Amino acid sequence: MLDSFPIAVVAGVVLGFLSGLGIGGGSLLVLWLTLILDTPQEVARTINLLFFLPSAVIASLFRWRQGSLPFKKIYPAIIAGCLSAALFSYLGSLWNVSIIKKLFGGLLLITGIRELCYRKKT
Repeated sequence: MLDSFPIAVVAGVVLGFLSGLGIGGGSLLVLWLTLILDTPQEVARTINLLFFLPSAVIASLFRWRQGSLPFKKIYPAIIAGCLSAALFSYLGSLWNVSIIKKLFGGLLLITGIRELCYRKKT
């Protein structure tokens, strides 16, 4: 039932919406795929990357059109992100899946706790 096409479309719309807001729909997609659909971790990571690319491009174009994308300030982050993605994609193919699951779970916990406890500085 949960792996039907209409449910996948609804999940894609919800996660795309969250990605567009910058909330982290990709992380939620991995959880959906692994916990609900019982997708293997390696496959879930690949699907997440394929989901993220068009979502990120579209959201970035809208932010750029709004004038809220300062390229000069974010170039170092873009370069560091690309290099890190390449390095850790390679390392991730060498590591045991259980280690990656634990690291990802820890990251989600830290992120969730931070979001719950975050207060805007005045």
